Amino acid sequence: MDAYVVTGSPGVGKHTAAPALAAAMGLGLLDLNRVAEDAGLRRGGEVDAGELAGALSRRLAGGALVVGHMAPYALDGRRVRRAVVLRRSPYALEAAYRARGYSAAKAADNAGAEILGVIAHDAARAFGAHKVDQIDVTGAGAAGVASRARRLLRGGGGGGDEVDWLGTVARRGDLGRFFPAPPGGSRADPGPRRERGGAPGSIR
Repeated sequence: MDAYVVTGSPGVGKHTAAPALAAAMGLGLLDLNRVAEDAGLRRGGEVDAGELAGALSRRLAGGALVVGHMAPYALDGRRVRRAVVLRRSPYALEAAYRARGYSAAKAADNAGAEILGVIAHDAARAFGAHKVDQIDVTGAGAAGVASRARRLLRGGGGGGDEVDWLGTVARRGDLGRFFPAPPGGSRADPGPRRERGGAPGSIR
């Protein structure tokens, strides 16, 4: 079975673009949020990746487009043909998270992970870097994102974007804005986390 994947941080527009993309590719759509809900896996707002992997494996049959930020942790890379990671400016994500009513801590965690390219790195590690492309969706509409994702997924890759939000944030002097100091401590240094998460922009 060849699974195609759309993943990325919460708020980048995965679920907005995925229905049109699945239709254009002639694939069934597997939404990991729905898979988790149907299997009763969401407890206290959290989903165990191992349990989600088991539930997902029972749902995969024939070709499918799998969408969700947990795809790199719930899918066997051997079953993935290609993947796209949607990336969005952390400045745009701030507004999206406010609109969703995220707590300050949850918004900071998700924006920080996007800046460091955590899901992009983990997708490359799980599926193979040669199978993964990034798309900067900042300011783009859902139809345009779906069209570009289709070309990358069906066309064998290449032409993906290089994304370096950490460099952008650092140049603007906004590291403290996205990585605030803990109470009574100095500002967290994103460097070690970046090393563990991989350098943003290392995947095309």
